[in-house]
Amino acid sequence: MPFVLRRLLTVAPTVLVVATVTFIALQVIPGDIAQIMLGTDARPEDVTRLRREFGLDRPIVVRYVEWIANLARGDLGTSISYQEPVAHLIRQRLPVTVSVAFAAMLVALVIALPLGIAAARRAWSALDLAVLAGSQMGLAVPTFWMGILLLLGFAAARPIFPLQGYVALTSSPLEWLRHLALPAIALGIERAAALSRLVRASVLDELNRDYVRTARGKGLAGGTIVRRHVLRNAFIPVLTVAGLQLGFLLGGTIVLEQVFGLPGLGRLMLQGIYARDLVVVQGAVITIAIAFALLNLIVDLLYAAVDPRITYQ
Repeated sequence: MPFVLRRLLTVAPTVLVVATVTFIALQVIPGDIAQIMLGTDARPEDVTRLRREFGLDRPIVVRYVEWIANLARGDLGTSISYQEPVAHLIRQRLPVTVSVAFAAMLVALVIALPLGIAAARRAWSALDLAVLAGSQMGLAVPTFWMGILLLLGFAAARPIFPLQGYVALTSSPLEWLRHLALPAIALGIERAAALSRLVRASVLDELNRDYVRTARGKGLAGGTIVRRHVLRNAFIPVLTVAGLQLGFLLGGTIVLEQVFGLPGLGRLMLQGIYARDLVVVQGAVITIAIAFALLNLIVDLLYAAVDPRITYQ
């Protein structure tokens, strides 16, 4: 069986496990969802009607089986609070989260790769120590606080970028970039801090290999050795972590979407939690799980492009 097909078949069990855990965790939360939605002053008959309308009066096992069957058909249910199909809500919000996540990952790579490589080539120099200290600070600063600082400096005090909101790429590419800039930088700095340390360690480890000493003995320049040989070998663990971090970004932009007023998937999930709209929360979690599994598959396939010694025959 081809490698790609085998890896695709592992997505279904992963999604099933996530779906089961999510369903059980949300169902055991104390409180009556219908009562919370209608308020404490609602009449009992109205609460009963709402529970019957959304199937909340049926046994949990029946609801679980029905939900899994609908999930297999791509039906994520209907939102209780929005009165719209969850799949439609996710299609509206997902491009925002994907745009922020990929932009943040691009910022992280642009910062981390040159800094990590330069630090490794000058190990324990002033530059290396500065990169290590800067990465430690980047990991220590909360992302939401960095976002607030960027808003105060570049949107409130100096209106260079918009304060909040989002504009679709198809509407105005320039405004799309302006609205993504600050959230991407806020998220990308933290990821760059972690990636720069990994790039440094990976490149430094490769620079101490025997083949590097052999290449130096043959008279190859240091820059040529790094470009042609070291980076390709050192990039494999970096690619793995970058793929994982991109997956985390897809599900971890909830706070930043609130800070910057972005109508993304994270904000939709948070609104679903506030409204006790379990269908929305379940649909958002499943979407993130599927995206994470597919990203891992893409990373596995990219290994062969980075290192020709890897084959998936």
